[in-house]
Amino acid sequence: MKNRFLYILSILACILPVAANANWQYSGNYIRDGSYADDGSRFVISARGGASMGFGAIKNDVGSLTPNYYYNPTTGQVISEAYYKNCTDCGDFEYLGYGDLSTLAATEDYREFAFAAGASIGWTIPNRPQWRVEIGWDHITESEYNVSPLFEGDLTLTGGAIEGAVVHVESGAVHSNISTDIISAMAFYDFFDGLYKPTRTMIPYIGFGFGYADSKTTLNLVDPYGDLSSDADLQNFGERDPYGVIQFNRSEKNTSNVAGVIAAGVSYGVTENLFFDFGARVAYIPKVKWALKNDAGTRTRDWFSAENMIYANIMLGLRFEF
Repeated sequence: MKNRFLYILSILACILPVAANANWQYSGNYIRDGSYADDGSRFVISARGGASMGFGAIKNDVGSLTPNYYYNPTTGQVISEAYYKNCTDCGDFEYLGYGDLSTLAATEDYREFAFAAGASIGWTIPNRPQWRVEIGWDHITESEYNVSPLFEGDLTLTGGAIEGAVVHVESGAVHSNISTDIISAMAFYDFFDGLYKPTRTMIPYIGFGFGYADSKTTLNLVDPYGDLSSDADLQNFGERDPYGVIQFNRSEKNTSNVAGVIAAGVSYGVTENLFFDFGARVAYIPKVKWALKNDAGTRTRDWFSAENMIYANIMLGLRFEF
């Protein structure tokens, strides 16, 4: 026991002088009198959480898709091929033609609420402590995009009884999700004078940077109008039910982008090392895609996308500087 005690004392004797001279509190230049000149540089670590609002313009990405339509000359009723084939009293209907679904517009843009959380590490610049640089991660939780119909508009038909007939078409319905992770490099400027951030004071800041965004989307596509089920190729992305309507696979897709990020807010120093942070971050992502996949995952067909995506996050956090 005595030997073990002497062994521990010898280790402490080696460690304590190192710790005493490690200058954990401040970094800076060593002065001849044995002190250190603090240059204002600090190691920064922060965590935050709050709400996010996402915005994006939904675009039709189905490509060339030409379903067939039939009509009743007496009543003018128009139905899709899938409904015509399963109709028991459609003897008076005639073939009206086919149209290109890629010309239809989305009925609603993406505009959904989610939660957001993030964390960062960084450093304040020596002798320029108003500037800090940080590497950060932000996660925008899963939100939904549910629309029925997905696409709608006037469609010009060809190859049928009335060449150039124009019909009003509704196509597809979706229940879908999206979540996003953003890894960013940011530069911030805190508005204060001197080498030390004041405590018990509101300190405004602004920030800007760029990063990498990974968005995961989930698509559940259904065909309530029967127009999609007339395309033979789409059967590869699901199975036909007894009525000839395709039940599409639940499909996932990851979209990677370069993201731009700007920030603004205020911090409040409880102590010289602990700050409350209330701010907004706005991230811009060029495009996020939703796609169909076959059972084996070997084929993918883009269905729609959200272009010029913007996430506006309002978050409250804690920042430590030491």
